[in-house]
Amino acid sequence: MGLGMSARRLFTAIGTLCFPPHCAACRVSTEPGVHLCADCAQTARRIEAPFCECCSQQFDGAITQRFTCSNCAGREVHFECAVAAYLSRGVVRDFLHAFKYSGQFHLRRPLAGWLAKALEDPRISSGPFDALVPVPLHHIRFREREFNQAAELAALVSQRCGVPVLHALKRIRNTSTQTKLDRAERMENLRGAFRVRHTARVKDRHILLVDDVFTTGSTVEECSRVLLHAGAASVRVITVARG
Repeated sequence: MGLGMSARRLFTAIGTLCFPPHCAACRVSTEPGVHLCADCAQTARRIEAPFCECCSQQFDGAITQRFTCSNCAGREVHFECAVAAYLSRGVVRDFLHAFKYSGQFHLRRPLAGWLAKALEDPRISSGPFDALVPVPLHHIRFREREFNQAAELAALVSQRCGVPVLHALKRIRNTSTQTKLDRAERMENLRGAFRVRHTARVKDRHILLVDDVFTTGSTVEECSRVLLHAGAASVRVITVARG
């Protein structure tokens, strides 16, 4: 049985006192509370224009005007946009995996910093949002991991922007792994996996849906569909990274 969250945080605090702080990527010494040195931080790859206005997929061609990628064009999408400031490559991907799968809970802080960069995008900053809604885990997965990565990141971003976290969604079906599924298969796998906890809490509200990474968008699309069906005024998505 794994350590509970309170015990894990206690051991992290003790470790900070006993060992000098260092960069989690290259191990060079850093200031207390700094988990990524300046040199490693510069290797995090930003998403740069041109990119899809809907899902932020970066395009390497010579496009100068706003565009919608072939994955988003011509199909129904329930979120207004999905914004990430970084690509899921190198140090960003390594930190995401270490945080989610290797119990390195302290990495939530640099990850939340990358997530907060999405708030600066005009697609997010130009319109109001009333609540940060994290994508939920099924209770079986939550027991295994002992935390919900989206909820932990949303809590830190909430402290920065002053917008409350609303746990509006519940995952009611534990879906099979989606790693080897294509977009259509992922959408079918997720159908009916989420429900809104209290419809009155999302009705007429502008929602900012929070997750760690956007790959095909199937998870945030299903969450967005459910939220709009419950009466949400709009749904936009922010993630740490774009796969």
